Amino acid sequence: MNTKIKFLGHEFKNPIIPASGCFGFGYEFADIYDINILGSISLKGTTLEGRYGNPLPRIAECQAGLINSIGLQNPGVDKVISEEIPKLSKVYDDLVIANVGGHSVYEYVETVKKFNDCDKVFAIELNISCPNIEGGGMAFGVDPDTAYNLVRKVKKVAKKPIIVKLSPNVTSIVEMAKAVEAAGADAISLINTLVGMRISLRTRKPIIAVKKGGYSGPGIFPVALRMVYEVSHAVNIPIIGMGGISNAYDVLEMMMAGASLVMVGAENLINPTACKDIIEGLNDAMEEYNIVDLNDIIGKAE
Repeated sequence: MNTKIKFLGHEFKNPIIPASGCFGFGYEFADIYDINILGSISLKGTTLEGRYGNPLPRIAECQAGLINSIGLQNPGVDKVISEEIPKLSKVYDDLVIANVGGHSVYEYVETVKKFNDCDKVFAIELNISCPNIEGGGMAFGVDPDTAYNLVRKVKKVAKKPIIVKLSPNVTSIVEMAKAVEAAGADAISLINTLVGMRISLRTRKPIIAVKKGGYSGPGIFPVALRMVYEVSHAVNIPIIGMGGISNAYDVLEMMMAGASLVMVGAENLINPTACKDIIEGLNDAMEEYNIVDLNDIIGKAE
């Protein structure tokens, strides 16, 4: 069985990548299993300056998933490069994907420039779709013209491939995808979380301190699958699919919809060995459906 995938010039041993925000900076999981089995790792969302994030509480459980409003808590790009990535390099041999967020075009551009000279980073994922910060993120991710302008300016300074992470909270996901492709994006990842909320019956107030947050988990898988399918038919750049993936069969389905790689998010928070379990289950799932090479099924849902 061949699980190797070539993506933007780099060969991945398999298509499984822990999604940004659900795997920390990676090394935290090395005590649980050998993370070198992973195709790659999308690092925790990084901003130009350190961020505490949103006030507590930030997490609310719900059926078929959870809602989070972390708010891009991170130590800032300089410390990520000087401290977090070296820690990861001690336990993970392959290249990784940096995830960049921000409040302004300037922040995105300057953060991307910092990652240009980081050899451990293979590509940069622009998070223009986070529903958990005010004044940025979602503002870039819901308007095609704004997204186009951001990606175009980032591409002018980037020395690494740019992957743009799209929000499902838009009128037309295809329009957004076409806009970032036109701006020069090398690839697209989707979907980020839906916007949701929970209310405490005891206090009669929203559970999340900032009232709403990003809903993720198995409940969003059909939505993510449909959007990946639509976008794969509308653009000519590769796609990373994510949203509610919890087992090897979900991976095959997402790849048939058009994804070359697959990111696993909330499942890591429920089951710390989720990615390991999915990778170990891939060969059996492939054999069950007579799949010899994963490359043969990408975009084959017709």
